[in-house]
Amino acid sequence: MFITLTISVVAAAVAGALGYVFRKHIAEKKIQDAESKAQHILESARKEALDKRREAELEAKDLLYRIRQDFERETKERRLEISNMEKRLAQKEENIDRRLDLLEKKEKDLDLKHEGIKRQEEGLKLKDNQLHLLIAEEKERLQKISSLSAKEAKQILLNRLDEELNNEKAALIKKQEEDLRATSDKKAREILSLAIQKCAAEHTVESTVSVVALPNDEMKGRVIGREGRNIRALEMATGVDIIIDDTPEAVTISAFDTVRREIARLSLEKLLSDGRIHPGRIEEIVEKTKKEMDEKIREEGEHVAFEAGINGLHPEIIKLLGRLKFRTSYGQNALQHSKEASFLLGAMASELGLDFKLARRIGLLHDIGKAVDHQVEGTHAKLGAELAKKYGESPEVVASIESHHEESPIRSIYAVLAIAADAISASRPGARRETLETYIKRLEKLESIANLFKGVDKSFAIQAGREIRVIVQPEKITDSEAITMSRDIRKKIEEGMEYPGQIKVTVIRETRAIEYAK
Repeated sequence: MFITLTISVVAAAVAGALGYVFRKHIAEKKIQDAESKAQHILESARKEALDKRREAELEAKDLLYRIRQDFERETKERRLEISNMEKRLAQKEENIDRRLDLLEKKEKDLDLKHEGIKRQEEGLKLKDNQLHLLIAEEKERLQKISSLSAKEAKQILLNRLDEELNNEKAALIKKQEEDLRATSDKKAREILSLAIQKCAAEHTVESTVSVVALPNDEMKGRVIGREGRNIRALEMATGVDIIIDDTPEAVTISAFDTVRREIARLSLEKLLSDGRIHPGRIEEIVEKTKKEMDEKIREEGEHVAFEAGINGLHPEIIKLLGRLKFRTSYGQNALQHSKEASFLLGAMASELGLDFKLARRIGLLHDIGKAVDHQVEGTHAKLGAELAKKYGESPEVVASIESHHEESPIRSIYAVLAIAADAISASRPGARRETLETYIKRLEKLESIANLFKGVDKSFAIQAGREIRVIVQPEKITDSEAITMSRDIRKKIEEGMEYPGQIKVTVIRETRAIEYAK
């Protein structure tokens, strides 16, 4: 009985111990599971917090970029308004000064005409008296003619012949001067036409947009990215506007800066071929493309210098020349224009027996200031002269660049040739982007404005619409009225037309005296 009881107690103790051990093991396992779940929850929370922080940072960057864009746009608009106001004020001041000068000139003309009329009246009185005296003297001579000796009569005849010869000599000199002027004009036209024929070259027209073809319309979504992040990153990195519209399988890149637009186009094409489009990859591709673009600009500068046969240019000048490929003026490519002007100037210099290489150098560099005129204040002629001087060009080159728009005094024959070459390249029909219909309408409108004025006989728009010549009827329009008419026509053109550059108004009043020998 005792043994049974003892065994029962021992069994109970062993069972209790085993139960305690088993419960402890289960509790420890639950604790470990709970700790593992807690650790997993903490890691998930950390990841979620990190993702939310990144999203918040991106949203903050987007907001900052939009605020900055709005501020820059408002600032640019304000600056533009102020600049326009300053230009209008300056133009009004110039108009007032011109009117004052014209009034002063009119007063002086009136005074001179008044004095001239007085002198003419006095001269008429004097001539009338002289005429009476001459008639009386002639009568006396006729009365005495019978008593003259042969020698005296011969002397009188020789004196009269001498007067007639002097008159014929003056007429001959005048005729020779006119013939010489006509020959000079003909020779000048031959030189210019020969230069133009030698330098006829293709001309490319740049626009303000570039179009990138897409493999399919689904790629538009990838270009835009989640909530527009990709397209905003591309616009921020390149400084252009990316336009994605209903045009099938195409993206439009818009910017006035052609260098930026080309960088954006090349970058987008690389991203499309690579397939990985996200903000980090976009920044990497854009930076790489910018370096490639710098190399391309340098190569373009070297290529055009080689074509023009010009050596010894400073590396920075080479880069500036390369940038002109991505610069336009009224649709005309600046680098192509510089190359044309270089060839034209060289051809004219050769015809005149001047330094061919120096002339080509001046022609190629005359618009170098356009490469930086959007970054630095000042006209491109002044900026180009400063750059040429800075990078070691000769004084002849610097002076010709500075005066090729006649903003400074002309000091050499090369400057005159540079003005002519620049005008020929820019004003030839088709050089600057303008449809034939618009071009003809502008010429017709110029002539119609001039024909509205009384006393106008004919009008001709010449020099590709850069000049209007008005021939007036001399019996209806005086010299002073011709001056006033040129000013009135200029004002009418400024008020009623839009045109690039400037238009020269020339009023011609010609008086002809005609007699017939029978």
